[in-house]
Amino acid sequence: MKKPNIKSVAELKKTGYKPISIKDELCKNLSSILENGKESFPYVFGYENTVIPELERAILSKHNINFLGLRGQAKTRLARMMVNLLDDWIPIIKGSEINDDPLKPISNFGKNIILEKGDNTEIEWVYKSERFFEKLATPDVTVSDLIGDIDPIKAASLKLSYADENVIHYGMIPRANRSIFVINEIPDLQARIQVSLFSILEEKEIQIRGFKLRIPLDIQFIFTANPEDFTNRGSIVTPLKDRLGSQILTHYPLNLNIAKRITKQEATIDINGIYVPEIALDLIEEVSFTARKSEFVDNKSGVSARMSITAYENLISTAKRRMLINNEKNTSIRLSDFTGIIPSITGKIELVYEGEEQGADQISFNLIDKAIQNIFLKFFPKIPTLQKPNELTEYDDILSWFFRNKVEIFIADEFTNIEYTSILQEITPLDNLINKYCKDIKKDDQNIFKEILIWGLSSFKKLSKNRMIDGIEFKDSLGSYLSNMK
Repeated sequence: MKKPNIKSVAELKKTGYKPISIKDELCKNLSSILENGKESFPYVFGYENTVIPELERAILSKHNINFLGLRGQAKTRLARMMVNLLDDWIPIIKGSEINDDPLKPISNFGKNIILEKGDNTEIEWVYKSERFFEKLATPDVTVSDLIGDIDPIKAASLKLSYADENVIHYGMIPRANRSIFVINEIPDLQARIQVSLFSILEEKEIQIRGFKLRIPLDIQFIFTANPEDFTNRGSIVTPLKDRLGSQILTHYPLNLNIAKRITKQEATIDINGIYVPEIALDLIEEVSFTARKSEFVDNKSGVSARMSITAYENLISTAKRRMLINNEKNTSIRLSDFTGIIPSITGKIELVYEGEEQGADQISFNLIDKAIQNIFLKFFPKIPTLQKPNELTEYDDILSWFFRNKVEIFIADEFTNIEYTSILQEITPLDNLINKYCKDIKKDDQNIFKEILIWGLSSFKKLSKNRMIDGIEFKDSLGSYLSNMK
C-alpha cells in the first residue's frame, strides 16, 4: 500500500480518521482475517490447534502476552509476525519522539505543537514494520535504557526543573508508543528493572529518578521466557506476571511430518545436483526427537528446532563436498553422510553429567545410532533380544554372508558414486529383504535403505560397526570375537 499523501492535521480530519489504540487495531485486523477465512500466522507449522488459537484469543482479549517455552519454539517469530496485523500506515505529529497521534497527542511536545499550529500541524506517516521494537533482556540493561533518564544539560539550558517532562531523554519503551514492544528472555532482566515496568503496564505512568510522569503510553507488550531460566538465571517477578493477560505455552513439533516441513522451510542451502531421499529427512528429525528423550541430554534446556535445520544443511554440505572432491555432477545422500551432522548436534545440546563424561561427540554419534535404530524398526522386522537355539530369523542370510566371507565392508566418506554402489552390491542378501519389506521405495532410495539395514543390524549388536577417521567399517561380530579369542 502506498504512503498516504496527507501532510496536515486539516487534511487528516477530512478523511474521517479516528484515533485507535494498538490493541484495538490488532483486534480489528485479526477479526477481519478470521472472518475472511484467512490464516493469521501462516507458515508456522504445528501450532494450528494449540498455540495459534491461544494467541488469537489473547489478541482479541487485548492482552499483553508472555510466550513461555524452550529454545527454538518460534516464540520470537510469532511476536514479529504480529506486525502483519497492524495497519499499513499511521499518522504522527512531525518531529514527535514518541509517535504522538495528531488528534490525540500525549507528550508536551505534541500538545504544544497542536496548541500553536492547530490544523496546520504537519504530520508524518509511519509504516507498520517501523512499529516493532525488540530488546534482549541482559543483566546490563538499565531503567534508563528502557524508560529514560533526565538530561541535565537540557534542564540547565532550558532552565527547567528535573521534574519537567521536557528535560527527559526517552528510553526504548516511550519511543515505542503505538507500537509492539518485545522483551526477549524476560527472566534475565534484573528484578528491579522488571519492577519499573509495573506502572507502565497498569497505571500508564513512568517514573524517572522518583519523578512521576503520567503519559498514557499505548503499547502492545510481548515477553518471551524459557522455563530453564526460572531456575538457572532468574524469574519473572510475581507482580509483573499478574499484569500479563495471557501466558502462552509453546512446544516442539509433535510428529516427524510437521518437523520436516519446518526444516525444509527454514533451511537455506542449495540442493542442486543432490538427491535427498525422504528417509534421510525422516532421520534428521528422528535424531532431534531421540535427543529430546535421551537420558544424557538435559531436557530442561530443550533441543532447539534449529538443530534439525543446521543438521540438514550440514548433511547437504557433506554430500556437496564429496561431489566436488570427486568431480561428479550429481550424487545422493548416504547414511554415512550423517556423521557430517555431528557438529550441528554438539553445538545444540546441553549434556547432563553422565553425558559430559562420555563427551559430546560420542553422545552425538549415539543419538544418530539410536535414531537409525528407530527408523530401521519402521521398515524391517524386530530383532528379538533373546533367541532360541537354531531359531531362524529374516536376517540369517545377511549375517551368514558376513561370517562366511569374513570380509570387512568399509564405506568411505569420499567414495565415488560407483564405488559406493559397488560395495553395497557385494552384500547380495540385502536385496531380498529390501524387495520384501520396502517394495514401494524409489530405485534411487535402494542404496540408503541397504545402509539402514546393515547399520540397524549393527545397532542391535548383530554386526560389528567401527567409525574410522575416513569412513565406517561393518563386519561380522561373532567372527571378530572368535578372532580376538584366538
